[in-house]
Amino acid sequence: MENAIRQVAIVGGGTAGWLSACVLAAKRPDLAITLIESPDIPAIGVGEGTWPTMRDTLASIGISEGEFLIACDASFKQGSRFDGWLTGAAGESYLHPFTQPPAGDMRDLLSAWQAKADSADFATAMTAQAAVCGEDLAPRQRAMPDYAGALNYGYHLDAAKFAALLARHGTARLGVMLRQATVTGVAAAENGDIAALHLDDGTAVTADLFIDCSGQTALLIGGHCGADWIDRSDVSFNDRALALQVPVQPGSVIASQTIGTAHRAGWLWDIALPGRRGIGCVYSSLFLDDDRAEDVLFDYIGQQLPQIDRSTMIPRKLRFSTGHRAQFWRGNCLAIGLSAGFIEPLEASAIVLIELSLRALTENFPASRSAMDIHAERFNTLFRYRWDRIVEFLKLHYLLSRRTEPYWQAQRDPGSVPARLAQSLMLWRDQPPSSWDFPQVDEIFSAASQHYVLYGMGFPPPPLRGMPGADAAAQLAEVQDRSRRLRAGLPGNRAYLDALTVQTA
Repeated sequence: MENAIRQVAIVGGGTAGWLSACVLAAKRPDLAITLIESPDIPAIGVGEGTWPTMRDTLASIGISEGEFLIACDASFKQGSRFDGWLTGAAGESYLHPFTQPPAGDMRDLLSAWQAKADSADFATAMTAQAAVCGEDLAPRQRAMPDYAGALNYGYHLDAAKFAALLARHGTARLGVMLRQATVTGVAAAENGDIAALHLDDGTAVTADLFIDCSGQTALLIGGHCGADWIDRSDVSFNDRALALQVPVQPGSVIASQTIGTAHRAGWLWDIALPGRRGIGCVYSSLFLDDDRAEDVLFDYIGQQLPQIDRSTMIPRKLRFSTGHRAQFWRGNCLAIGLSAGFIEPLEASAIVLIELSLRALTENFPASRSAMDIHAERFNTLFRYRWDRIVEFLKLHYLLSRRTEPYWQAQRDPGSVPARLAQSLMLWRDQPPSSWDFPQVDEIFSAASQHYVLYGMGFPPPPLRGMPGADAAAQLAEVQDRSRRLRAGLPGNRAYLDALTVQTA
């Protein structure tokens, strides 16, 4: 075939680059894939949470679950818990789990939930995963097949170790060619495509498709292709983060969810791995300076891990622009990862966007250059939709808060609220979110995710339509029965992961 796509060059390693290389090599063994990784450019390496989609991704590229868990110092993630987001009161919390509410009419389920005089919080009423997370239990038994579970789950992981595992797997088992060099220039073809990349070792790499995984530098999509940047900081204010890796005692509890704790000008993440906890402070520089943010971070660590000596720890300081490209695919260049865009790590959308980008690419791979522009237009339309939905969903967490600090008041300013989100909230007072609101394939945040945040933060359910039907009440009763069974039958995260380590030692 004339102008057939046979060679792919990926610029940049890290999670985005190596995941792209492994997925493409596994799905399209007919392609010649070269990854160019500069030894002089460090990876960002702070994305430590995945969605359940990662299980299918790892299975598809041929990495066993046990190998992954041990190599990446990984643990199970069953959702996200939000502490102090509504008013900041002590003990205030809600959960966004990965397991959906019972199938059926959400209005009936809400009515059955409200009708109970001793009603639990929304997540506890709707899924057994809330009880499992509350006791730091694993979502699966050791005897289950790889990537199977009693509940839906993703992972927490060490990002640097994950990239290293993918690099070993890609080069040793999938045939990916690694070039350790720095790109020094881009040669353009007559039609404006990228023809070749010049490297600092004096050589050049040619390809038919170039994937830009160069991070916030956006060497190809921004630097060469000139794809515009769409700033979303008018909606999402956070632009700074401080990150630490904090050691833990052997045998310490491993939480089943990411914990996001609100503070006066942002929030803190807390991610438990077998060997450490990743803890960071996300904030807006308009409302908090770096020194005060560091105090917020260490105040939290002092409460959670009082044995830690602050003087021995220096946080990593990160600055980021919030937004995304107007075009993610231009010509024969596709941006994946931070080169495509970035928004704060709330709800861990970064890695799943990489996965969804690769799924869209591999399932609709252009056979030739002549078809590429059609694929690019479709890809750009889909991912602009996805970015808009991410921005709206993250904003929802702030918009429903009743905290009174200036930062939180600014988050509720109507001028910072996307029009579609404002309209949705008006509709959701009359009817719960449904697939009519989120009709796309592989919705980034489904109606179920909206339910957990809305009703977890006290959004008023739609008016009752009379007494709930017996089916809805029975479904909620079954949730509580299943909660008891799983609490009795599932191992703790620490016990599961320690036993796995001993078995493979």
